Amino acid sequence: MYLVTASEMQKMDRLTIESFGIPGMVLMENAGRGATHFFLDQFEDAGNKKIGVVAGRGNNGGDGFVIARYLAQKKMRVTVYLLSESHRVKGDAAANLNFLGPLKVPVVEIPDQESFLRHKTAMAHEAVWIDAILGTGLQSDVKGFFKDVIDFINDSDKPVFSVDIPSGLNSDTGQPCGTCIRADATATFAFAKTGHLLFPGADYTGNLKVVDIGIPPFIADDVRPMQHLLTLDLIRAVFQPRPSDAHKGHTGHLLVIAGSPGKTGAAAMAAMSAMRAGAGLVTLGVPSSLNPILEAHVTEAMTDPLPEVREGILGETSFTRIMDLLSDKKCIALGPGMGTAPETKTLVHRILQKSSKPMVIDADGLNSLVGHTEILKNLNIPIIITPHPGEMARLSNITPADVQKDRIHCAREFAKNFNTHVVLKGAGTVVAHPDGRAFINPTGNPGMASGGMGDVLTGIIAGLIAQGHAPELAAHAGVYIHGAAADILADTKGPFGYLATEVQNAIPETIKKFVDRV
Repeated sequence: MYLVTASEMQKMDRLTIESFGIPGMVLMENAGRGATHFFLDQFEDAGNKKIGVVAGRGNNGGDGFVIARYLAQKKMRVTVYLLSESHRVKGDAAANLNFLGPLKVPVVEIPDQESFLRHKTAMAHEAVWIDAILGTGLQSDVKGFFKDVIDFINDSDKPVFSVDIPSGLNSDTGQPCGTCIRADATATFAFAKTGHLLFPGADYTGNLKVVDIGIPPFIADDVRPMQHLLTLDLIRAVFQPRPSDAHKGHTGHLLVIAGSPGKTGAAAMAAMSAMRAGAGLVTLGVPSSLNPILEAHVTEAMTDPLPEVREGILGETSFTRIMDLLSDKKCIALGPGMGTAPETKTLVHRILQKSSKPMVIDADGLNSLVGHTEILKNLNIPIIITPHPGEMARLSNITPADVQKDRIHCAREFAKNFNTHVVLKGAGTVVAHPDGRAFINPTGNPGMASGGMGDVLTGIIAGLIAQGHAPELAAHAGVYIHGAAADILADTKGPFGYLATEVQNAIPETIKKFVDRV
């Protein structure tokens, strides 16, 4: 499913009007009519309440005028608060504003702060708000009395329905521009915008409905949006039933290099999650002094004690053995709980430079690359990195706040610049690819904010690659399965308090649900 930026949506609108010949007035009518249906579905008791439509003078306001007209024709009590003088409304929006006169819909002009202060008392009596102030093109912070109006609506504690996007929300990044409407529901047009799905934008958006306004599919395909929502259809190939004669030799062998003192759990979870995801064989390479612990902990995976540079620490002394182990493997997972001793960092660099197998790098494997990301540029193997925002910030030499301000841009630029597949973890995990495409994952919940979840994800993705799935597909399916397993636990156990190992153990049940739906 496409997710679009503001500029991509503007281009689709323009091509639909100029090339395909659907007038803008028709698109606005379709938008307002569809939004009205969704509004009435979401606010079933609105017919008995006073409804305020607060509108700007652009096309977003024009959509609001169409909604006001449809509600008035249903004999509902609606008032339009126009944050402009009416003579400044132009084009299709002006035409729809003029339609309100014969229907006797009150239009209150509020062009400035003084007018707003004069009408605040009357506005306070509205029971439901329809927000049609600012559309998807907003890039700068909301200022002046527009900011005061948005804050007033938020503080009113009344239900709010947003038209296309909550006013004040950056439609590309999901970040509020200074202030932002907090909507209970939003009707958007043609396609969801990336800002609707990225956090905190998803919280500001509320329940989201995409309204078909008549943009032909070929126009969307010609524009080729570079953002997508991860769906089951995109990862369907992972969930095909296996042949009846399948055996462990057919389902892949994964090598996991992980573990250091105090972090044996990370190694175990990565290995066992790969097996839960269907890998036929997993070998877990760990520092030799830790091997007895891991042998007792992972009964289905094999372990291999690797030479240490000192107790519990891997270095170049284990490189030859790792290369030997890798010879018959399909993939390598590198980094969970591995530590960041100088010798370990050197080992990570050598493995990257010499491996001929696809690689999933997480945790300390990523920390070992800080300041050395140039290593990634000249590799001829598929690389998937799975950073959380802090790790992404260290790799990119920026702050975690910078990462979170524009997660898609950050992941995409790293993927393009370093020829890697980037899985930027967090609410609305972003998967970005070297060709510039980015995918947002809709599964998962806040209960996943606990230790070990990343190790489970690493194991799932690497386990899928070991089974023969392309790294891109494995990344998509891995994040989707990971979040979906946690969603099952949130429904059955509670919203938080479930453990990473429980997510790991829920993977087969989750996969079964998807196989049954294929």
